[in-house]
Amino acid sequence: KMAAGEAAGRYRSTMSKSKDPSGLLISVIRTLSTSDDVEDRETEKGRLEEAYEKCDRDLDQLIVQHYTELTTAIRTYQSITERITNSRNKIKQVKENLLSCKMLLHCKRDELRKLWIEGIEHKHVLNLLDEIENIKQVPQKLEQCMASKHYLNATDMLVSAVDSLEGPLLQVEGLSDLRLELHSKKMNMHLVLIDELHRHLYIRSTNRVGQRNKEKGRISSHVKDASPVPLMDVTNLSTPRKFLETSQFGTPGTASMRETNLLEIKEDTELDPEENSTAFMGILIKGLAKLKKIPETVKAIQDRLEQELKQIVKRSTTQVADNGYQRGENISQDNQPR
Repeated sequence: KMAAGEAAGRYRSTMSKSKDPSGLLISVIRTLSTSDDVEDRETEKGRLEEAYEKCDRDLDQLIVQHYTELTTAIRTYQSITERITNSRNKIKQVKENLLSCKMLLHCKRDELRKLWIEGIEHKHVLNLLDEIENIKQVPQKLEQCMASKHYLNATDMLVSAVDSLEGPLLQVEGLSDLRLELHSKKMNMHLVLIDELHRHLYIRSTNRVGQRNKEKGRISSHVKDASPVPLMDVTNLSTPRKFLETSQFGTPGTASMRETNLLEIKEDTELDPEENSTAFMGILIKGLAKLKKIPETVKAIQDRLEQELKQIVKRSTTQVADNGYQRGENISQDNQPR
């Protein structure tokens, strides 16, 4: 018993010095290898068995003493193990779900991009359809504007429609007839504007002078003034030079001012466009500029200048002769006795 106790004590001391279990095994192997006698080995073997039995008894006693705590620890360990296992399974499931979500999001992204592109295409098609619908109404609106002599609106409408028909709507086969019609009207539009410009330059301006002269003649006949009729007042007559030199168009030397103010000319659709002859001629020039027909306009004015001036002289001569004849008759009637 003492030998067993010593062996057990030796083993305990060995274990206390080294917490590594392999240290005890190495000590036993060294003891067995150094002993040459079989009896010593058997003795060593018996010591080991007694020591292990002693350890088992001590372990059983400790288990009995700490049964409740051990049971609780074992159960706690088992629950912790189960929770860890469940957590691993859940994490694995979450990873799988994340991968599937990633794949679905890729698919959804492609679908959303496709729908977005389709939405842009449909919006573009709707804009083209609205533009086509508006362009189909251009001939009727153009006729109304031309009838009311709102030439600037008509020019803007015609130029815009032709640009659309020859640009974004060029591939629309159903608009070919309308395209030809509006293109033909655009090619001939400047002729109408040039005729209106000449009418205001040479005819309307001189008619106002003639009307002033008639009014003066009537006034003189009412007051029975036998004095000669005064000369026509042409200082306020609107001419192309005065049209450029008026304050609203800047000075003759500042071409940039004239161009800027010409661009600011707007047309009021509710007023008579010919009420202000100067503004109306500005509108005509702006319309011709939008049609890019200014060179043709200058050439037409140069070509027709001599003819128009002859017509002014002819009309003026006729008016002077008629006024003189009428004045002579009035004087002869006034001098006759009742």
